[in-house]
This record gives sequence, structure tokens and C-alpha cells, in this order.
Amino acid sequence: MYIARSFILAGLVSLSAIAQQNSTPVTAAASITITRSQAETTAVKQNPRIAAGRLLALAEGQEVVRQRSAELPQIAGNMTAVQAEDGTRIGAGQLNSSRLYTHAGAGGTLSQLLTDFGHTSNLLASARLRAKAEQQNALATQQDVVYATDETFYKLLTAQSLLDVAKQAVAARRSARDLTKALAASKLKSELDLNTAAANLSQAELLQLDAEIEVQQASAALAALLGESSSTFYKAIEDRGDVPLPPEGSDAIEKEAIMQRPDLRAAQLNTQAEEKFATAQARQNLPTISALAVGGVTPVRPDGTVFPENWYAGAGVNLSLPIFTGFRISAEAKEARLRAQAQEKAATDLSNNITRDVRTATLSAQTAFRKIQVADAFRDQTAQALSLAETRYKLGLSSIVELSQAQLQSTQAAVSAVNARFDYLLSLRSLDYAAGRITP
Repeated sequence: MYIARSFILAGLVSLSAIAQQNSTPVTAAASITITRSQAETTAVKQNPRIAAGRLLALAEGQEVVRQRSAELPQIAGNMTAVQAEDGTRIGAGQLNSSRLYTHAGAGGTLSQLLTDFGHTSNLLASARLRAKAEQQNALATQQDVVYATDETFYKLLTAQSLLDVAKQAVAARRSARDLTKALAASKLKSELDLNTAAANLSQAELLQLDAEIEVQQASAALAALLGESSSTFYKAIEDRGDVPLPPEGSDAIEKEAIMQRPDLRAAQLNTQAEEKFATAQARQNLPTISALAVGGVTPVRPDGTVFPENWYAGAGVNLSLPIFTGFRISAEAKEARLRAQAQEKAATDLSNNITRDVRTATLSAQTAFRKIQVADAFRDQTAQALSLAETRYKLGLSSIVELSQAQLQSTQAAVSAVNARFDYLLSLRSLDYAAGRITP
């Protein structure tokens, strides 16, 4: 209940005079009317969080390209020119090339991975799963923003409605104050009645100021979600239509949420990616077999038998087998397995939380729907009571205390009716969000 509490704080009456002296009414600039569906569409197009999520998904897709490159041919070009003395063919300290002659040549090398027994293919599968998970994360971010937009939109709509209630309360209490002032001038009412009526008016005016601030804050929050300047002022317009009934149960919705929630699907994909990565790390112990080829020309070469032709070429197969790596491979494989197990537990925990959220959202929607009828009846009853209290007061059959109490109850009932309606509409969007089906 966004600002309902402010309507029942009778203790603020004594501060109203100070607030009126030190506060100026908030004047709204030219407002932009917007519906919930328009707000959602704008947020999807302009919210920077959604754009960032999409960019991260695209960036993760490039990791797939990088991992796949290991399975494709690797071609490199070389150009070499050497000016050397014959004596430099012999060196000490390391194995040195015995073919260091003055020459110039150009050529290329080609290498092709034949097999590493699943190491690269599992890395590629892990990258693909992570890319899909990042796409689901981007979708989850979009749903987060859409739900935050709905929440802020209904907060703005509620604040606007409560501001109307506050204005009506100010008008009613000003009328009661003026009536009491006239009766007091005629010696039909006491100064106590006049002071009480004036205090009630000041309280309503203070609450109106609070409502205006709530409207400004909600509008600024909505503007931020829509990617606009905070100075942009929005006026929320309710989508008219029949209010849907709440769901009767949550079992079917829970199953739907398990299938559709993008954050859960991302967690599941990340679990699979970790398992593939763990397999890849374990297979580093297996051989790697590659095909190699070189070729080129040497237009500048020494005379003799060192370079009998002006071209060169060669091909071969290389097998690499790690013998001892200081336990690095086994440690990396174990770390990957542990991370995969941790990710699996995290996905299970998220699944349990989603089931709980769906059940809670269903119960909240059912309760909020029942509150609408109760709040409407409360509003109608207090409106009748207020009408009778005003009539009795005008006829001198009751005191200002009875009228004040009726005014307070009427205001509280109007606030409750407003909150009940918009709380129910928001609870339906909360249920859609929990089920993973919230879309603009």
C-alpha cells in the first residue's frame, strides 16, 4: 500500500502548519500519457539493461566461433630474409640450426587438427551451451525490466488515484471548515470545533502534498526504466477492460514455470555446459594428432647443394601426448567436475524457489481479488456514513468529532478501494512473471 499509511497518521496534524509554510505545491510539467502496454514496449526498446543483456549474448556467441576455430585449418604466411656468415651455422649452448645461410624466401604453413579424442569438441559444445544460456539470461533480464515497469506503472497509477482522493478530502474538509467558521461566527459552534475543523483541513492538505511527491517519484522511476530523462513527467492511463478472475490453483502454473522460466533454463544450460567442460578438461590426458604442411620459394639462396631448388615443401603428422604436467590436468578436471555439481545444485534450488514463488503469487492474487469486493463495500458504507454525519453536523445534532471520524473513515475506505484494485492487477502480473510468461 504505497501511500495509504499517510492517510491514517493523525499525529501529523500538529505538523501541518509548519509544512504549509515551508512547502510549495508540486506543479506538474506537461505530462505524457502512457498505458501499461506502451510503457512495456518502450522499456523493451530503450532500457539499457536489456540492451546490455543482448550485447552479452552476442559476445558469448563469439566464444563459439573461437572454440570452433581449433577444428578448422590454421594457415600462416612467412617471409624470411637472412644475411649470415657460414661460421654462424655452428653455435653452443642449445641445439642450433645447421642451415643458417644467407637467403630470402616466402612460404606458408598449414596445420589441421585430426583428433584430440573429444577435448576440442567438448569445449565447443560447452561454448554453445553457454551462448544459449546467455540468450536465456538476456530474456530473463527483459522480463525483469518488464515486471519492474509494470510495478512502477501501477505505483504511479495508484499514486495518481490517491492524489485524487486527497484532493477530494481537502475539498470536503475545507467545506466543513468554512461551515464551522460560519457557525462559530453565529455563536452556534465553539472555537474548539473551528480549531478541530481547521486541523482536519491542514491534515488533508499535508497528505495531498505527500501524494504529489509520490506521483513525482513514481514518474521519475518510470522514466528511468523507459530510458528517458528523469525530468520527463508521465501520467499513467489504466487499460480499460474486464478484470480477469484469479487462477483457482497453482499446480498447472508451477509446471508451466518450470518449463518457461528463462533464468531456470539458463541455469540448466549452464549445468550442461559445465559438464561438457569437465569432460573436455579430463580428456587433456589423451593424445592430440595433427597434420602439418609447409611450402614456399627461395628466390635468393646460396650456391651449392644447400638449396638445390628454388622452392621447398614438406608434410607430416604430429602426435602430442602429455606425460607429466605436474598434476595440472587432474586438478583442472576435478575443479570442473566440482563446479558442474555446484551449478546443478544451484539450478535445483532455483527450481524450488520458482515453485514457491508461483504458489505464493497465486495465493496473493486470490486474496487480492477478494479484497476488492470488501474494499468497495467499505467505501460505499463510509460514504453513506459521511453523508449522514455531514447532515447531522449541519443540523447541530452531532459534534465535530463525529464528523471528523466519518471523514477519516471515508478517506481510509477510498484509499483501500484504490489499493485493492491496483494491488490485484499487479498481483496478476506478478503471477505472470513467476510463471515466466510476462511479455510486453
